[in-house]
Amino acid sequence: MSKRTEKILLFFSDFITLNFAWVVYYLIRVKSGWIPNIAPASFLIPLGAIYIYWLIIFTFAGLYQHWFVRSRFDEFASVFKTISLGCFILFFLIFLDDTLNDSMVISRFLILIYWILMIISVGTGRILIRSFQMTLLQKGIGLRNSIIIGTGKRGIELEELIQKFPQLGYKFAGFVSLNGNKSSFLGHIEDLKNIIKLHKVSEVLIALEDNEKGKLFDIIKFCQDSDVMLKIMPDTYEIVSGLAKTNQLYGVPFIEVMPEIMPYSSQLLKRIVDITLSIAILFLLSPLLILVIILIKITSKGPIFYTQNRVSKNSKIFSMYKFRSMIRDAEEYGPEWAGENDPRITGIGRLIRKIYLDEVPQLFNVIKNEMSIVGPRPERPFFVEMLSKEIPYYYKRLSVKPGITGWAQIKHKYDSSLDDVKEKLKYDFYYIENMSIKLDLKIMVNTFLVVIFMKGH
Repeated sequence: MSKRTEKILLFFSDFITLNFAWVVYYLIRVKSGWIPNIAPASFLIPLGAIYIYWLIIFTFAGLYQHWFVRSRFDEFASVFKTISLGCFILFFLIFLDDTLNDSMVISRFLILIYWILMIISVGTGRILIRSFQMTLLQKGIGLRNSIIIGTGKRGIELEELIQKFPQLGYKFAGFVSLNGNKSSFLGHIEDLKNIIKLHKVSEVLIALEDNEKGKLFDIIKFCQDSDVMLKIMPDTYEIVSGLAKTNQLYGVPFIEVMPEIMPYSSQLLKRIVDITLSIAILFLLSPLLILVIILIKITSKGPIFYTQNRVSKNSKIFSMYKFRSMIRDAEEYGPEWAGENDPRITGIGRLIRKIYLDEVPQLFNVIKNEMSIVGPRPERPFFVEMLSKEIPYYYKRLSVKPGITGWAQIKHKYDSSLDDVKEKLKYDFYYIENMSIKLDLKIMVNTFLVVIFMKGH
């Protein structure tokens, strides 16, 4: 089942079940006569308001997050927790309204009836969706092309398990060898990129023997530019400690390698903050930005804006915008880092770089979802290729969306050499491992102080 189809089904199911729960609740509360002293209540306006309320709650709780395969129990557990939290919020609001209006206490306990109706209605709808998904997979519909890396005992056992349980969603395409000495396999791990492309692979399942554990990081490296999910059998968990979370379905355990660090709700909130702040800053600084545009135009030859290809999350290339702060054709002899007293920097360029005004146009990249306000700084493809060879596991930096400012920017000086980049990489890794809204806020505050006290590059 595709992401789009899954989301449509989930939204449709919730639309039916959320409104059904409200209709039944309304009949019990208003029309049944079981609840005494209830004032006449409207129907349609609360119906629409409560649906939007739950839509927001479900979205932030990650209930519309794509799950390729999810057990019905896990689905119901998520629904149970989310509805319980949402009903607790409603209970608090009702309690506050009762207190302010001196209403009868009985109205607060109506939320218990509504909670039960919601659990039964929405939970049933979600279970039916997951049951339908499992049925399709059992019939071979929606399976994902998968390869197994490792041709030893564990690899054979894993292949037998995924053949036995089609509900797991894997369509076995073949083995990839670690030593490349058997022509019957799809190829060697060094050919992974071509194998993935040729066989349209979506899932890479890793089953290494004890003496092959050292190959795990090589496998991750060879897959870094491919849009695939990597999962390993638990025996190699200690190798990627801190980078993985466990999954288990039908008794088949898997570890998801390098999953999203932030929960879905935090990712959504981070995106909302990005858009809101970007629009607000562009609006508030618009008079100053117009002045900068005029000064750049009259003080040096060349375009106002400087556009440069940078590498984003999952190695995607995008055009990053900046105010031009250097002379025209500053890199006519090839890419190079700018030093603190670089003679190519113009007079107005030196000033706007000092207070980070040259970075402001990147807010348009943020709005386009190519960047975030906070994250590792995006690097040019030329340097990414070079650094990937120089620095082990540099690819990990490309697992998150790049940012205008970051932990490395407030903790280290502007990079002007490979040594600076290596040093700042430590801070980038720290940010990736500890991503949170709280850390983003801390970085934003520190960046603001850097700008105010003109400690920029």
